[in-house]
Amino acid sequence: MGLKKILALGLTTVLAVGTLTGCGKKDASDNKVKKVSIIQYVQHPALDGAREGFLAGLKEAGFTEGENLEVKYENASAEMATAGTIAETFANEGQDLILAIATPAAQAVAQKIKDTPILVTAVTDPADAGLVESNEKVGGNVSGTSDLSPVKEQIRMIKKVKPDAQKVGVVFCSAEDNSKLLAGLAEEEIKAQGMEYMEFTVQNSNDVQSVMESMAGKVDAIYAPTDNVISQSMSTVSEIAIRNKLPLIAGEEEQVKNGALCTKGINYFNLGKQTAAMAVKILNGEKKVEELPIEYQENLSIEVNEETAKAIGIENIKDLIK
Repeated sequence: MGLKKILALGLTTVLAVGTLTGCGKKDASDNKVKKVSIIQYVQHPALDGAREGFLAGLKEAGFTEGENLEVKYENASAEMATAGTIAETFANEGQDLILAIATPAAQAVAQKIKDTPILVTAVTDPADAGLVESNEKVGGNVSGTSDLSPVKEQIRMIKKVKPDAQKVGVVFCSAEDNSKLLAGLAEEEIKAQGMEYMEFTVQNSNDVQSVMESMAGKVDAIYAPTDNVISQSMSTVSEIAIRNKLPLIAGEEEQVKNGALCTKGINYFNLGKQTAAMAVKILNGEKKVEELPIEYQENLSIEVNEETAKAIGIENIKDLIK
């Protein structure tokens, strides 16, 4: 074999080996640390559960803090001005994805940030809140999961636990868009069930005790939707309801754990994990945020607080609402 042929063969072999090595090598971007920023409107068990479920879902998918994931977490402490400041900070930090927990937090970041994927969770109706063009076709940089609860089924629980109920007090924060939407749905069903709808609103947690105490003697039962202020103050809400022997139907299970009588609703930890599955698609480059419609939780659960039932004189609570 001539010298030229030997050199040519050697060069071909080197190129082939290099090509094979290149095929087996991971792109550097595969090992890039993903930056995720989280803004939570206020701290209470439901929203905490959504955040914890989100992080658990990311970890199950292979995103681990300290290795290939960097997480920044901020809490607005139920202050819209604080949420706005956090959003402005996030706008200058170059994240791969932002998670906004609860409607006010989602509205804050969506107003300030247009070039980073934003996922929301614990938002009742993203379209109604002005976050997306529609829940089916989001049309921008925001998508996520809704915590829309089965209000009709929850209201129907009232007649099951207190068949003679005539007046239902609905307590919520009038400053929250999601709460006003749920109160409207509750009003429709309360009237459909032949009962009277009575509205009791608060502006913040400082109003909760006085508003709750004002319901005594005026209503036969209470409905509390998935409202951030009411959820944050559920120990006060439930204590007053129990003292006055009023069945309190809740919008979600964490409220029941904190003293409400019962609910049929979503699990916020699972909702967070569902949101994480959407985040994984975005972080892995499989989907763009605008390609993902708003998702809802399908597996609802019935929750009861037997201690509360006993305290207000209701027996066999599980049998009544099954």
